[in-house]
Amino acid sequence: MPDIASIRNEYRLLRLEYENLDNNPVNQFRFWLNDAIHSQVLEPTAMTLATATPDGIPSARMVLLKDVDSVGFTFFTNYESKKGRLLEMNPRAALVFFWPELERQVRIEGKVTKTLRRVSDAYFNARPEGSKIGSWSSPQSRQIPSREYLEILQRDYLQLFQHRKFERPENWGGYTLVPVLYEFWQGREDRLHDRFEYIRNGNMWEIHRLAP
Repeated sequence: MPDIASIRNEYRLLRLEYENLDNNPVNQFRFWLNDAIHSQVLEPTAMTLATATPDGIPSARMVLLKDVDSVGFTFFTNYESKKGRLLEMNPRAALVFFWPELERQVRIEGKVTKTLRRVSDAYFNARPEGSKIGSWSSPQSRQIPSREYLEILQRDYLQLFQHRKFERPENWGGYTLVPVLYEFWQGREDRLHDRFEYIRNGNMWEIHRLAP
C-alpha cells in the first residue's frame, strides 16, 4: 500500500466570501447543488447520513437527496432498516455533501421526521419498476443467508405484481431532515479553508465565519 500519509491536494479552485453568501442557507445550498449538477459531478445528490443511538453510538451511510425546500432535506428508505430504527429512537441526524471536483463540502444538522404518506406514495409511484420491486424484495439491513435468497424474493414479487397494482410497502417511505445548522466549506490553499456556519435563531439565520 502507498504511503497514505503523504497523499494531499492543494485547493486553489475557488474562494468563499461573506458578501457572496445568500442570507437564506437553503438558497445558498441550491446554488451549490446546481453548480455540482452543471459541473457533472458524479452523484451530486449523494449525501452521508449520520445517525446515532440514544446513548450516542454513531452510524453513517450514503443516501440520495430527493427533495430540498424551505422545510428541509428529504430522502427515502426502508423504515425497518438500521437507519430507520435509529431514527425512531433518536431523530437527530446530520448530512454531509462532498463535491471534490468543486472542492466543496456542506454539513447540515437537524431533526428528522417522516414525510406525509401522500409524499411517500407520490415518490414511490414515480420510481422505475425495478426499484419498486427492490423496495419489496429487500429486508434492508437484516442478515440474509445468500444472494440467491434475495433473488428469489425479487422473482416472487415480480410474479406477484404481474397480477396486481404496485403499492408502496408500509415499511418504506420518506424522511425529512429539518435543519438547525448549516456549514459551507470551500477548500483553500495551505489548508486555510473558507468555512461559514448558519445557525438558526428563531425565524432568522445567523452567519459566522469559522476557523479552518
